[in-house]
Amino acid sequence: MEFSIKSGAPEKSRTACLVVGVFEPRRLTAAAAAIDAAAQGFVSDILRRGDMEGKSGSTLLLHKVPGIPADRVLLVGLGPEREFREKEYRSAVAAAVRTLSETGATEAVMYLPEVEVKKRDTAWKVTTAVTAAMETLYRFDRLKSKPDENRRPLRKLTLAVARRAEITLAEEALQQGQAMASGMNLAKDLGNLPSNICTPSYLAEQASGMAKAYDLKVQVLERRDMEKLGMGALLAVAKGTREPPKLITLEYQGADRRQGPIALVGKGVTFDTGGISLKPAADMDEMKFDMCGAASVLGTIKAVAQLRLPINVVGIIPATENMPGGQASKPGDVVTSLSGQTIEILNTDAEGRLILCDALTYAERYQPCAVIDIATLTGACVIALGHVATGLFSNNDALAKELIRAGERTLDRVWQMPLWDDYQESLKSNFADMANIGGRPAGSVTAACFLARFTKKFHWAHLDIAGTAWKSGKEKGATGRPVPLLTQFLINRATEARGRKAEGG
Repeated sequence: MEFSIKSGAPEKSRTACLVVGVFEPRRLTAAAAAIDAAAQGFVSDILRRGDMEGKSGSTLLLHKVPGIPADRVLLVGLGPEREFREKEYRSAVAAAVRTLSETGATEAVMYLPEVEVKKRDTAWKVTTAVTAAMETLYRFDRLKSKPDENRRPLRKLTLAVARRAEITLAEEALQQGQAMASGMNLAKDLGNLPSNICTPSYLAEQASGMAKAYDLKVQVLERRDMEKLGMGALLAVAKGTREPPKLITLEYQGADRRQGPIALVGKGVTFDTGGISLKPAADMDEMKFDMCGAASVLGTIKAVAQLRLPINVVGIIPATENMPGGQASKPGDVVTSLSGQTIEILNTDAEGRLILCDALTYAERYQPCAVIDIATLTGACVIALGHVATGLFSNNDALAKELIRAGERTLDRVWQMPLWDDYQESLKSNFADMANIGGRPAGSVTAACFLARFTKKFHWAHLDIAGTAWKSGKEKGATGRPVPLLTQFLINRATEARGRKAEGG
């Protein structure tokens, strides 16, 4: 969909549909009041008759409003003004876009970004409107024999800002929102594909396609390459599957080569049966989402490439299936990781940390300034944080604070969890340097503590997205998280680097 920015009086706007807000109870926003004045009280008369109270998420479509050139006016309920915050703003945009897509209006001008949201600036409102709109319009129907067709889909949405002086800033925010939404859509598409299509080889093909499209550098290591390197942990997970494992690296260079990159390491288990430690049958189909970490890495790099950020980023994706079979790893097996540390595999369903530990060690060769791994790692994180916040673990407080700040900005929030050495005790093994599980208590913490043993040479953060990467039930599907968080983090890093360069120059 096409987006644009404008500034101007709503009552003079010539469009298929104007979108304005109404607070509860029946209180017009500035844009709605301007339309009402031009229409000689037409809108307020309708509200007085009880057609709309202004409840959050409600909509009312008006045709042929007198005195204005627009074909339609869509009133969107914002709820009580004193309670109108980020969540309510996103909900209002989503409700408006949902209604617009059902009306047959192919273009519209939305005045919701003019409405004040406490502690949020115009740039935030524009970026959020774009991502909320694209999320509302997203559909995954490519595998249906007869996809649902919208005869007259919404094709263009213009976002209005209050002052002309804000247009340049708003246009930059618009680009950021579009890039985030594009990256989220890619991550959703990859996550929603079934595992018979989205295999490790398919992920490698997608990375290669991105490299051609955005002039990136891609490398795909095959099983024999990993054997030569000594990636015993990653290969232990791949022993039971016929699908060849891949280690995919994708490099984006937007800054001087001498500047260390930020490494994004994404878990890419394209289907997880649990291996010999077989999972229960119920909801096992959702284990196609176990590669959402990998999908978020590809989505974030796509967003960064579209924005042409002056920063260096390398994506590292260990990709494999985790299947039972005659050659599969067994509980009690001991393997040697790329770092040289040995691991006793007590549970083959704790496979994500095994592929990640080799990928984290592999990241050392890029001399990164920071490493962030993203993984649907533990059910324990879902129990701890539910489906709202992503679990954050880090060996560097400054890096953790950056990610928290980026999450607050995008509403793709994280919650920092402990990474104390006290938890390392549970990973002790009588037969190897460590076990791959630490028991039921604090499962997400001990998983992160396991990974921490492979990250002593760099600043590192771990995002456990097991509760936020996808939804179950009626709305089953990938969410695209944490692409907004990661993209905003990289935008912030690039902005800071640009500022330091300007001060030095």
